[in-house]
Order: sequence, then C-alpha cells, then structure tokens
Amino acid sequence: MEDRLYWLGWQCLMPGQGTKLWSLLKHFGSPQAAWEANINDLSNAPGTGEEGPEDLARRRALLDPVKEEARLKSAGVNYICHNAPEYPENLFHIFDPPPVIFIQGDLTTADKTAVALVGTRKPSPYGLIVAEKLAKDLAAVGITVVSGMARGIDTASHKGSLVGGGRTIAVLGCGPDVVYPKENKKLMAQIADSGAVISEYPLGTPPQPWHFPARNRIISGLSLGTVVVEAAEKSGALITADFALEQGRDVMAVPGNIANELSRGPHRLIRQGARLVEGAGDIIDEMGLEKLFPVQKEVAAGTVKMSDEEEALYRLLSAEPVHLDELIEKTGLLPQKVMAALMYLEIKGLARQMPGKSYIRTGWRSL
Repeated sequence: MEDRLYWLGWQCLMPGQGTKLWSLLKHFGSPQAAWEANINDLSNAPGTGEEGPEDLARRRALLDPVKEEARLKSAGVNYICHNAPEYPENLFHIFDPPPVIFIQGDLTTADKTAVALVGTRKPSPYGLIVAEKLAKDLAAVGITVVSGMARGIDTASHKGSLVGGGRTIAVLGCGPDVVYPKENKKLMAQIADSGAVISEYPLGTPPQPWHFPARNRIISGLSLGTVVVEAAEKSGALITADFALEQGRDVMAVPGNIANELSRGPHRLIRQGARLVEGAGDIIDEMGLEKLFPVQKEVAAGTVKMSDEEEALYRLLSAEPVHLDELIEKTGLLPQKVMAALMYLEIKGLARQMPGKSYIRTGWRSL
C-alpha cells in the first residue's frame, strides 16, 4: 500500500485520539511499521487505546484502507496526511495535530491568515450581530474565518464571512459527511463551495459530546488568534481560548452587557489580559496583520497613510452621508475592494459607517 493509506488506516481506527496515536507512531517509527506490527509488538507499545492491543489488532484486521479511500472519494471527501506538503501550516505546529484531516472543499495558502470566532450556542441578538459583523469585516480584507458550525455564534460567524465574500473553515465534531446541526445543511454546502469543512473523524461518525472539546484544539490550531463572542464562564468557547493560549496564539474577547451571564466568559478573559475587541480593526492590530493593507503611500507630509483605493474614497466623503452604492459607482471599483478600503479608513479613524449603509468622513486630512 501507499504510505498515505497507512496514515488513513490509523486515523480511521483511532479518530480523535491524536496524543495516543502519535505515541504509537513514534514508538514504531512510521504508520506502516505500526500497521504491520504483530500483537506482541503492540502489547509493548504505548498509545494502544483504552481497549488494549488485542482489540486494536482485531479492528485493524477488519479495516481495509483501500476501501476507506474509495468510500471517501465516492462521498466527495479528500484527506490530507500530516506529512503531506498541503497539510495546514498553522495546524502542523500544534502539540497534538490530527495525523489525518478529512476535507470537503479546499484549503489554500490564504488560510494561513485565519482568525477563529467562537461563542455560545444560545447567543443574544447583540452577540449574533457582533459575530456576523466581525466575520464580514475580516473576510472583506482577506482573513479566513474559522469556527465550529454549531448553532449560535459559530453559525453567525460562517454566515458573516460568506456575506463578506471571504473564505471560512468549519471544523466538525462528527464525520465530514454528517450535517450537525441539521438546519445547517445549506450552510455546510456553501462553506465547502467557497472554503473548507474539516474533521478528524471518518465518514459517518455521529456527533458525540466528547468529540467537541478535542475538536476545539483544531479550531484554534488553524488560526493565528481566537476571538470569544459571548460565552458562559464554563463553555466550549473558553476551552478553545485555553487551547489557543497553549498553542501560543492570540486570544481576544468581545465585551458585553454586565447583566448578561454570557458576558462573564469574555470579561474573565479580558481581566486575564485578552485584547478587548470592539471591531475588526482591534483584531488586525492585536495580531500585527497591518501587512495585509494594500501598498501604502505617504500623504500630507506623513500625517496619514492611504492606499490609492482609500484615497479615492476619502475624496468622495464629507460630513454628509454618502451611500455605499454611490461610492461603488463613482470609484468604479469592485464592491469587495470598496468595502475593504472603507474598513481600513474606519480603522484609521478617517471614516465612519452610518445607518443605511452610508459613510461620512471623520478624520480631516489634507490631500
């Protein structure tokens, strides 16, 4: 068999058991050597799982990696092994990356610049609005949004990214062909079409409560930073934040109403040193992603830096609101470029969005 088939076989045998599987593979030196090991060798190896070497050997004998690969292909699901060059770089470097990930859709080099947005499954209207707005603004400037496709904040984050015309990645706690929750069937298809749906669990694996804490390390591992939007003091979102800290990634949080118990998680993180997030600009600043800005040029004796697109829009703004459609028409730029440039102007304090998709100039600079 090809080397990748041995990786696939082990992932199907021990999904969600990354630490144990890595111990087993390290002991034998390679997935092939571990696959070909006899029962005596397995008995002396670490990481054989709770059932022990006898059960592992029995299940290994019943599993055919070639047939598993064919099943994946038939379902339209790809898989990437840890030793493959296309394995996500951010995920590659965490403590216990999944040896194999299953994917619907595609990963690109752009996904290295990713932010995780996570939070409660039962958010307030405020939480939903904030999550969708943050995701939309991040997507508009080319930042991939990662979340878990759960109800609530996760769903709002994916939807916001899609509305912003960007890429989004959903990390599942079930098989890559299993829709959970059921109402997200259409959303899952949209994510796969323009981004990726990822899982470390093989086809048909149902969602189980213990899958999700392990899943959270992948969400944070794929991302350069994690933002928590509404979460109780004990929640999966805070587990994701803990993983992010362990992985050396940035942790940020959105403040909320002090009377709302869903603000306690983010507020605790802020007290512990997490960056307070009021908009996408805070995320960009915290993560040092200013390099994503278009090529800048000095204007007005160095008082401000603007790209050509930003300058064109800035010239059209005044104290009177100008509608987004008018700005698009007058600049002749693509809507995505206009939205991105307006966001940068907001970050720099030179523009402000008003109700009804209109904008005004807030910073007065000579050009």
